[in-house]
Amino acid sequence: METTTIGFFRLLAALTNICPPPIEQLKEIIPTHESNGSLKMNLPQSLLRKPNEAAYYNKLEHILDGQNHTEAYSSERKKEIVVVALLSSGVAFILALLVIWILRRVRKSKAEMNKKAGKIVETKKIQFSHEEVLEITNNLEKVIGKGGFGTVYHGCMKNGKQVAVKMLSLSTCQGYREFQMEAELSMRTHHRNLVAFVGYCDDADDRLALIYEYMANGNLKRYLSERSRDLSWEKRLRIAIDAAQGLEYLHHGCNPPVVHRDVKTANILLTQNLDAKIADFGLSKLLRSNEPTDLSQLVMGTVGYLDPEYRTHNRLNEKSDVYSFGVVLLELITGQTAVIKSNSEHFTHIKHWVVPRLQQGDIARIVDCELKASDFEVESVRKALQVAMACTNSISIRRPTMDSVLAELKLCLEKELSRNIGDQKSRARPSTEEMFITTAAPSDDEVRFRHSDHSSMNAESMTAPFAR
Repeated sequence: METTTIGFFRLLAALTNICPPPIEQLKEIIPTHESNGSLKMNLPQSLLRKPNEAAYYNKLEHILDGQNHTEAYSSERKKEIVVVALLSSGVAFILALLVIWILRRVRKSKAEMNKKAGKIVETKKIQFSHEEVLEITNNLEKVIGKGGFGTVYHGCMKNGKQVAVKMLSLSTCQGYREFQMEAELSMRTHHRNLVAFVGYCDDADDRLALIYEYMANGNLKRYLSERSRDLSWEKRLRIAIDAAQGLEYLHHGCNPPVVHRDVKTANILLTQNLDAKIADFGLSKLLRSNEPTDLSQLVMGTVGYLDPEYRTHNRLNEKSDVYSFGVVLLELITGQTAVIKSNSEHFTHIKHWVVPRLQQGDIARIVDCELKASDFEVESVRKALQVAMACTNSISIRRPTMDSVLAELKLCLEKELSRNIGDQKSRARPSTEEMFITTAAPSDDEVRFRHSDHSSMNAESMTAPFAR
């Protein structure tokens, strides 16, 4: 009887472990002894209908046979848990390795893009190997120019096209960034007054090169210095208009706008026919709408051409290029360099060289001595001077935009052409936005725009009097 009682409680515990029944149902479990000594139990139907009935009956059968499989069942469950845990850990480990691999690939890709600007474009048509560059330049045989971070070589493509190959020197930490900016902008900007981009080289061992169309007459700085007498006033105006068209495209035709940041005569190149094109985007900046105007902690550019506001307050925008262009225009008019060195080792900015002569109203003393008085229309030169002085105003908001500058220069050319063809009617036609120099002796900044009827215009059109 003791054994039977123990067996009963074992059975009851097992049943409860499998599927704990309500208390009322436990009362219905009544064990009875049969005549042959076996134990008989009456189970309620609600217990017999429990989920997983096959497992339930199987467990019950083993228990009634006197076999206690509770421990075995628990052991099997533990094994299952261990197996699941191991599989989960393995999957998690594999996923972790995959994530780490992906992150490393992304970081490596970003690092390579930052270091290797040539990866900006995968187009094989414009990518050249270092060996191809050596073949194009005949082993870097002919040097045609040198810049701040590179040497320019003459080259010839297989199709006979002449090119200029700019081999970059990476001796400074800025080298890669300059290469990246110049390559990116050269590939995304296309205008007849920008030097055409042919290709690039980004081989191993930091051998970088940019390939451009060849400009037969070199840069404007050298041409003004060596062959100034060959430049008539009309040609000078056309060169100024070409350069203005290139800048107008960068400022108003690109999205986002591009600030060249190094406009100067050395970066204006001339074709065989003296068509002018802007070159060298190494210091250029994209003006995105979500970025402040002071885009760089370092002031970059060339002495003599730097916008005073940019130099002093680090404020860079399109008007910085306008100032630099004004200096270039003064060089075209006067034949002087941006910074004039006198015999006494004293240096004078070209603008300050012009102002006292302008105050005296003596145009002849301002215009390049290589130009004879009979070689130009005085009003055309006077108007060009007004444009140049407006561009070089020390206050950026009072400078004209490049589209306004371009329009005024075209009027200057019209005046000059009217002299050549004797079209007095065209010559006498007033401009919509007349620029003039005050009759009183002006200060260095007292040049202004205004309507011919003296009506005022907005600040962007440069109509307000300039600050002294």
